[in-house]
Amino acid sequence: MSTILITGATSGIGLELARIAAAETYHIVIVARDEKQLATTAAELRKMGATVTTFAKDLASPTAPQELWQELQKQNMTIDILVNNAGFAVSGTFAKSDLGETTGMLELNINALVKLTRFVLPDMLARKQGRILNLSSTAAFLPGPFMAGYYASKAFVLSFSEAIGNELKDTGVTVTALCPGPTATNFAARADMKNSHLFNDPNALTAAQVAAIGWNAFLKGKSVVIAGHRNALTVFALRFLPRSLAAQQARQLQEKK
Repeated sequence: MSTILITGATSGIGLELARIAAAETYHIVIVARDEKQLATTAAELRKMGATVTTFAKDLASPTAPQELWQELQKQNMTIDILVNNAGFAVSGTFAKSDLGETTGMLELNINALVKLTRFVLPDMLARKQGRILNLSSTAAFLPGPFMAGYYASKAFVLSFSEAIGNELKDTGVTVTALCPGPTATNFAARADMKNSHLFNDPNALTAAQVAAIGWNAFLKGKSVVIAGHRNALTVFALRFLPRSLAAQQARQLQEKK
């Protein structure tokens, strides 16, 4: 039985990916910081017939990825699929932002993803098989006033995923960057962006829809997938806009009503 490790698996896209994995009879390792939510999620997945292992870790802590990896090794777990889903956003002007919250976001969105990817890759390469799915965003394709650090972190994830994916060509290991647009999850509430124009789109994809798109893409070994035709068209159009104009449009979308 193959083992899939999913971070941030208790809500949103991560939870939907875990549900897909449960239906596909994977051994699922889920990681999140809230023990109660972990237990609830694990119980649901087990009812679906899945074998589940949980780790309560706050991956925004610089030492947490290493601690997680050491615990996986102690249990002799081989990770066949890694899903770096955990992440959050900080909103508001950067000059007035809470520095600790911002650096914690970058620690989770970037450093935890990099560390876990680096930990699993040698074993995957030795076996000549493995898949990695990294959650980026359509935010990766433009600057994002009022969410500057978040947009920059997702640009990093996209570039990093494409680069190492190229390095891994013909090794049997693939890396996929999933780029959803605004999605119906609790993401906006945590980022204090529920009243922005960006997160008030009645046509936004659901977390289940995004998860299905991402799952199909990484099984096919695609490098980058933009979730939703409308989002794909928007990203395509951004190629023809000056960066300053793209930033201004993002600002208008992210300003609160």
